[in-house]
Amino acid sequence: MIQLENICKKFGKKTVLNNVSISFQEGIYGLIGQNGAGKTTLMRILATVLQADSGNILIDDQTYDTRRMRKEIGYLPQHFSMYRGLSVEESLSHIALLKEINNADISNEVDKVLDDVNLNEKRKSLVGNLSGGMLRRLGIAQALLGEPKLLILDEPTVGLDPEERLNFRGLLLNIGSSRTTFISTHIVEDAEAVCDNVVVLSDGEVLAQGTHSELLSIVKGKVWECRSENKISFDNNVWVVSQKKQDNYFISRVICEDALDNGRQVAENLEDSYIYLIKKAENL
Repeated sequence: MIQLENICKKFGKKTVLNNVSISFQEGIYGLIGQNGAGKTTLMRILATVLQADSGNILIDDQTYDTRRMRKEIGYLPQHFSMYRGLSVEESLSHIALLKEINNADISNEVDKVLDDVNLNEKRKSLVGNLSGGMLRRLGIAQALLGEPKLLILDEPTVGLDPEERLNFRGLLLNIGSSRTTFISTHIVEDAEAVCDNVVVLSDGEVLAQGTHSELLSIVKGKVWECRSENKISFDNNVWVVSQKKQDNYFISRVICEDALDNGRQVAENLEDSYIYLIKKAENL
């Protein structure tokens, strides 16, 4: 069990995190929010890269010991890079040395993580020649070195094309469910596809935390679909999730607290819950 209790962080006069409290254990947890919501700052604090201004981090009710925990953490930062002139295998061996893995174990460790992320065939390739998807795989491979108990992945699918993102989701499911894995993303579909639990962060504050079912219950009975020949303008009490043109019709997916004229109620998804929570917070 990992608990974040009332974590606060400011940069100058700007409050980036305001009394953030989250608890999580084994499984895949998703942290979703807009750009600038404080996701990366929270991930960096959890990864011991940054120090919180106030608040506590507890592991099994014990105070978070930075030196000890660094041996238990695998971390993929949002902006990941390696020496372009080294091979994939050389890069991982270098990281293994920095993680103080025994020399005798490094070769086996590198082999294992390359298998884990399906990158074995690229082991001799130069980092500078890798595609965006392969580079993100390398980033996860280095995070997996040393069998970390806590895996922290900041925007792991950033910059990937749709096919690479689909492949990456399968990879995350394979490597993440057997440990505590914390993933930040602004792509709600990714969180819905791979995460057991989701935390919604906005302007440095937690709006909600729970399982898919718990978050979906927030908008149960509030999601509607409208079909019209012309694009519709909605009142302020209706929040538009998406609008698209199909054949000769405009189809609008909206959230409304009350019954909507000329609309039919549809099944809710995680993006609906996310939009609802964000819009509610903006209107407070």
